[in-house]
Amino acid sequence: MTKAAPSLDDALAAAVAAIGGDPRDGQRQMAHSVARAIETGEHLLVQAGTGTGKSLAYLVPALLHSITSKRPVIVATATIALQRQLVERDVPQVVEALRPLLGRRPDFAILKGRQNYACRHRLAEGSPADGAEEQSLFDPAPATALGQDVLRIRAWAETSDTGDRDELVPAPAERAWRALSVSAHECLGAARCGYAAECFSEQARERARRADLVVTNHAMLTIDAFSGIPLLPEHDLVVIDEAHELVDRATGAVTDELTAAMVERAARRIRRYVSAETYEALSVTAQALEEALAQATPGRVHQPTGLLFDALTAVRDVGHLALGETSGRADRSGAGGSDEPGGDAARVQARAAVEELHEIAGRVVAAAGADVVWVTHSERRPPALWRAPLSVAGLLREKLFDTTTAVLTSATLELGGSFDSVARGLGLAGPGQDLEQDLGSTGPEDGGPREPWEDPTDPDLAHAQGPGSAAPARWAGIDVGSPFDYRRQAILYVARHLPPPGRDGLSDALLTELAGLVEAAGGRTLGLFSSQRAAEQAAAELRVRLEIPILCQGDDATAELVRQFAADAATSLFGTLSLWQGVDVPGSACQLVVIDRIPFPRPDDPLVKARQDAAGSAGFMTVSAAGAALLLAQGAGRLIRSATDRGVVAVLDSRLATARYGGFLRRSLPPFWATSDPAQVRRSLRALDAAAPQGQAAGPATVEQSGSTVAGEMTA
Repeated sequence: MTKAAPSLDDALAAAVAAIGGDPRDGQRQMAHSVARAIETGEHLLVQAGTGTGKSLAYLVPALLHSITSKRPVIVATATIALQRQLVERDVPQVVEALRPLLGRRPDFAILKGRQNYACRHRLAEGSPADGAEEQSLFDPAPATALGQDVLRIRAWAETSDTGDRDELVPAPAERAWRALSVSAHECLGAARCGYAAECFSEQARERARRADLVVTNHAMLTIDAFSGIPLLPEHDLVVIDEAHELVDRATGAVTDELTAAMVERAARRIRRYVSAETYEALSVTAQALEEALAQATPGRVHQPTGLLFDALTAVRDVGHLALGETSGRADRSGAGGSDEPGGDAARVQARAAVEELHEIAGRVVAAAGADVVWVTHSERRPPALWRAPLSVAGLLREKLFDTTTAVLTSATLELGGSFDSVARGLGLAGPGQDLEQDLGSTGPEDGGPREPWEDPTDPDLAHAQGPGSAAPARWAGIDVGSPFDYRRQAILYVARHLPPPGRDGLSDALLTELAGLVEAAGGRTLGLFSSQRAAEQAAAELRVRLEIPILCQGDDATAELVRQFAADAATSLFGTLSLWQGVDVPGSACQLVVIDRIPFPRPDDPLVKARQDAAGSAGFMTVSAAGAALLLAQGAGRLIRSATDRGVVAVLDSRLATARYGGFLRRSLPPFWATSDPAQVRRSLRALDAAAPQGQAAGPATVEQSGSTVAGEMTA
């Protein structure tokens, strides 16, 4: 029998005690704020710094709500990796801690997209073959490594309870997994599939329907909300962790890609089910699209014309014709096929491939002002056409926030000292606020040549919310702080004396400054660069100038490089975007984080530019500056990962001190002690190096130095 619900404080104390400790002030404040949002239905943005214990602060009130309301709660993380971390560590500890208080153990489940589960039909019947090479993957004794991987997946699936790809170690090759899984488009559905009763994906959904708490990811959450097809159990509360990534993840979930290779593959699959004329037309259409994309200028396409328009309408129209011809039961070769369970899966999945192309081409041809269409050319990938919504704010508000109470949390939600920027991007806040306070008055302009995307053109700016604006939702924002004393633990050093960065790589002055900092730190440096080229240039130059090991992203797998960096305090690691978020190396192995330049979004990114243009005079602040502030805060957050960490965040871009937008960016960072004195910073780094344990590796979970002497340096 279920007991009466315990008080929130008692439940939180039990959960925190289960991992060893007592609730922190910020954690308790966050838990009560979440409970209040659940009660009032008001959306809540919670900024919770590293070390707050935010997972427990939202899991406890969420589970209490689920038990009392008898409705499941959805927790959505940014990535599948974070899903796994919650399900394997935090959630089991919380439900066990609450069991004696509730009288039963709350049930929880993890739910991912269909392609993350092995398909029982394909495991048994094989994959629809695009050609002899693909069919060879399913030979009884395959000669290739890829074929061997297919055999390994099949053997694992025979004993797996979940069919979840993440449980297969080592991870399978992408192509091998794709051969034994299906997308939502390719799935036969319960009525046609003879293996529906054993389906791993459907079993995962059934577990989710029975659970008190379901852990999913942002993409799954947004597809469930936007598509109108219920993928998640009915719920009235969603907790969105790492919420600073929701807009990008939601945009990615509804972004279309179209290539000639996709059309060619669909034509091969559908060939046996359509007339020879239709197959030939689809093949010619693939060639026409290939030619049109090759000739198209990379960048935004405001309105498809000429060859591109002709190719797109052909994909749409021939696709429609092929779909009409495959609506019957039999294939054109007379081989039969049936809509009965276990029938012609290849025909159903061939139709799905053509249907997807037909829909994408139709959306691109019909694209209006609320869409952005662009072409990309790349040395590593064939030309491609893309379509994405100009803004997801209206979609998120209408499809998610208007129907469900949401708690959104992250270590970085308050940009420029306000939640407004993030709230506008999510569709929670309305337009109309003045941005002069964000620009501030921070001293003279940078003096160097100004790029058109790096400063606003009009001092009297107004926020823009984008298309689909409506009455904003009721929401509140709260910063519960951090257990870290940033002013005593860390310095923010802005190299004000350096020239503004240019377009011709890292300057000699910047490289000299970087070498001096890394040498003073004795290594121990995580270098975050705006491009792979910049990271490689810095690594090559410092390997010549210093006798300190320098690792560079691309030398090995990123996870292995981070492991080596954490294991040897003398080693430094340089890299780009994937190192700005998620790297967690507490202790003396990382005492200097260097950022080469303010991480503005690429000005030639068609979607970024379109969003900036749509916002008018507010575009710089609402898109470029907000994006830079978010990434800058994430990068700076790599430094202090525990209460005993000490170090320096060094920004080698003088614009952070001199440009009008610098104040907005600095207010987005933790409250570090700030200086522009290079001599002071080098003295502090040498003191940190001297105080750090010698001859001892600083692994990812190691917290080593006390830093009492260094703390004096930090606040000098």
